[in-house]
Amino acid sequence: MNATLIGRYLGAFGLLLLVSSPFTLFITSGSLIASGVKAGVGLALVGVYLATNLKQFGQLATRKSSTFFITSVLTVLGVLGALVGINYVAHQQAPQWDLTKERIHTLAPQTIATLGTMPEKVKAIGFLPPTHESYALLETLFQRYHAQAPAKFEYEFKDPRRSPEMASKYQLKEGQASVVLSRGESHTTLAAVSEQDLTNALIKLGAVGTQRVYFITGHGEWPLDKGEAAPSDPGGSLSELRRQLLQEGYAAEAMYLVGTTDIPRDASLVVIAGARVPYTQPEVAVLRKYLASGGRLVYFTDAGLVDGLGELLAEHGILVDEGIAADAQFNSGNPYVVQSPFYSTHAIVAPLKQRGMNVELPTPRSLTMLREGMAEGVRVEPLVHTSQHGWVETKPDENAVPSDGEKTGQLTLAAAIVRDTKDAADKRFDEARLVVVGDSELLLDPNWGHEPNRNLVMNTLGWASNQVTKVTMRPPDREVSTLELDTDAMDHIRFISTDLIPLSMMGLGLAIWLTRRNK
Repeated sequence: MNATLIGRYLGAFGLLLLVSSPFTLFITSGSLIASGVKAGVGLALVGVYLATNLKQFGQLATRKSSTFFITSVLTVLGVLGALVGINYVAHQQAPQWDLTKERIHTLAPQTIATLGTMPEKVKAIGFLPPTHESYALLETLFQRYHAQAPAKFEYEFKDPRRSPEMASKYQLKEGQASVVLSRGESHTTLAAVSEQDLTNALIKLGAVGTQRVYFITGHGEWPLDKGEAAPSDPGGSLSELRRQLLQEGYAAEAMYLVGTTDIPRDASLVVIAGARVPYTQPEVAVLRKYLASGGRLVYFTDAGLVDGLGELLAEHGILVDEGIAADAQFNSGNPYVVQSPFYSTHAIVAPLKQRGMNVELPTPRSLTMLREGMAEGVRVEPLVHTSQHGWVETKPDENAVPSDGEKTGQLTLAAAIVRDTKDAADKRFDEARLVVVGDSELLLDPNWGHEPNRNLVMNTLGWASNQVTKVTMRPPDREVSTLELDTDAMDHIRFISTDLIPLSMMGLGLAIWLTRRNK
């Protein structure tokens, strides 16, 4: 390869450097030094081309190749101009794609629905200095909320050390990083910066009154507090469920039926979770009266439990099957731990069905939907099923395969019931709502982290208490894996990815074209 040909290659690459230097200055890195270096090196390489191709350059205007040279220059300029235009449009439109596994950069449906239904504008104030480790994360979260609802969500940051009067106004502790959400004269303070905490705070801020949920106790039901769990089963409590309820604006309280004649009038919902001792007839009568007047009840049972509520459930179209519901194919390695993506079209499970999520129910009981003997106005709809490979195992300790006489096929594991109570005396609501779930262990603290189960439970409570906005998908517990980069590192990455690499590829393509042209 002679000096003339080498000079052509260097000259072509120098021309690329020269004409792309404004692109570096105004679009990619913004560095005057980088742009100047590119322009200087480009001029030098063009000078090498002129020095090695002086004779040919002098004859360029009379040679046929001049057309190719001019075409090449115009092509390079055209491509660079197109790149500049594309980058400008992309910068103006700012499109974003969330390619992370856990969708950590996408707001959850519950967040979007909450922002869309806020009656008034909410202002968020982040009380933490720019140097705080959570500042960048919180600012990004605020930006997403504002982008979703710019007219209803505003934010700002205050350094509590420089704004002591505001910190005192909201009774913030010295050195405490907090977020204050204010709407009109109301405000709430939270210390966490996760999407779930921020969304729950917005829900509570916009809530009208408190939704009171009574958990029936006195029959061996799962306790609400960790301290009340059995020593042999320290995870056997509903403390995580209770925490979630409080975050979403519910007030959860334990309640004894013994000695009462009616459910309190302020009850938005009554929950029975894993009763192990049969209810007495007077207690059943209280629950029957409650449902007949338009009450709302959610009932969770488990394999082997006898609670004496069979007649009450039968009046509402449900028979709880004896034995354990099993699935030979859709399970977690144990046929008695059923995993199910099989849902009806009911509102409770529609979000789970849409996302193809599997609920996991350990040792559930199946349900039979009755066709007669029900109270007037009762309608039953299934929620969750096993696969077609399901069966009811009546002797789980002896074998784990279907036997003669055992119920087989697609089993119902949860069902929703409505009952018309418009004409009831002393009615609470125009219709009673009852949800029956054949598993109560999904409520326990160790199992609460399973996202599909959590949404199934909370959607059930939201539907049963007739709170439509709480039937949704909540922000998941996402494993956020981030790499902290300073401004210089980001500038270097931007320069390499949007400038150096494309330029190198163009230079390589130009060299290949020149090589083929000179053969």
